[in-house]
Amino acid sequence: MKRAIRVGLLLGCFLLSACLSTGLATEPDPASVERGRIALTTKSFLNPGWTNEAFPRAGTYWGDQAPPADLARDRYLESFMERYGLHPAPYPNDGLPMGLRKAGAERQGIQIDCLVCHGGSIGGTSYVGLGNTTIDLQPLLADLTHADGKLMPPSLFNLNSARGTTNAGMISVVLLSLRNTDLSNRALPLFLGANLPELDAPAWWILGRKATMYYDGRTSAESVRSILQFFLAEKSLEELKELEPTYRDVLAYLKSLKPPKYPFPINAEKASRGEQVFKKQCVKCHGTYGPGGTYPNRVVELAEIGTDPARALGLSDRFVAHYNATWFGEIHPASPKMVGYQAPPLDGIWATAPYLHNGSVPTLAALLDSSLRPDRFTRPPSTRFEHYDTEAVGWKFEEVTDAKEERSPFRAKFLYDTSRFGLGNGGHHFGDALDDASRAALIEYLKTL
Repeated sequence: MKRAIRVGLLLGCFLLSACLSTGLATEPDPASVERGRIALTTKSFLNPGWTNEAFPRAGTYWGDQAPPADLARDRYLESFMERYGLHPAPYPNDGLPMGLRKAGAERQGIQIDCLVCHGGSIGGTSYVGLGNTTIDLQPLLADLTHADGKLMPPSLFNLNSARGTTNAGMISVVLLSLRNTDLSNRALPLFLGANLPELDAPAWWILGRKATMYYDGRTSAESVRSILQFFLAEKSLEELKELEPTYRDVLAYLKSLKPPKYPFPINAEKASRGEQVFKKQCVKCHGTYGPGGTYPNRVVELAEIGTDPARALGLSDRFVAHYNATWFGEIHPASPKMVGYQAPPLDGIWATAPYLHNGSVPTLAALLDSSLRPDRFTRPPSTRFEHYDTEAVGWKFEEVTDAKEERSPFRAKFLYDTSRFGLGNGGHHFGDALDDASRAALIEYLKTL
């Protein structure tokens, strides 16, 4: 069981959404930010999950798409990233894609890190903190494990049914179920009653404006310890305490991140009209932007937002109570009250498609007009701009109407099916009442954020 947890340990690190509710957050200390950057991008805090040889051997498990044995390493790296939805590292990384890291005191193996889900690219540029909308995590873990001559343990929960979604929440549930409240190990897991779905990874650059983290807004953004729960497969309480100062710096780094600017032309007059629409329709939940911008840090009740409730309802009272009784909840306990979903800041929203907490809506146009939302659609083959829709703002897609269409296991993961648990595309109907001109102007304004 512990090996099953370890190989997926950090995939959900930092599903954070944090900082001050005024939107006027104090700039993090530059020295702390730099220490955090170095820790996040250069250091591994886990034992190796696989040998170094597993990386080049993984391609032998690609069936008829397996690369030739003499393929050049740079070409193999490109194929590897395409196969599993990974991206080039925008920092030195030993020839590995972002999300994999050399691990161990002698760097004798590799391990995944937080950037496997929280490191993405758009238009050929990689960014730390951009959610990875192409990751196919389950086969990545399985193929690396098989490449080491080992069997993949049976899955304890659904890790991901589609590209770009991951189930970090259930990793936390499983890890904590194996610890007592003093964080000593248990022989048998506790039944904590939580049932969480796969989700879309949020952008880290919204951290600097929020007061609470996670999609339900039930945990303080100042809680460094909450991040560290994903180390429970290996670390003792004393080891977690030793890591806390390092991850305080990491959190400072995450709060310092800024979104990339929209890279295409913007119609200034149209965007100006859209700003007025935004002020009338969106400010109450999503705040204001530009100098002096504020953010209300509002958690919207499920009945009002109407989006898929599985994530909000899936965090059981028993799990929250157990978490709060441990070292993790000692200073910043999770709120025992479930309200709904936190309306996020919209900084860099143009780059964060697909939309909603579960990635069930491919474009802003469909988000603001629910009649356009497909029930089953394809995720893009890559995040290059050739697949980006500058008018609808988001990813081009094909609607799939034939539910019986046969797909290979590889192609099946490009299909997003909103009928699956937690992946519903309903709710957030606030744009439906707008006329087409107002909706188009609003989308143009959102490009400027």
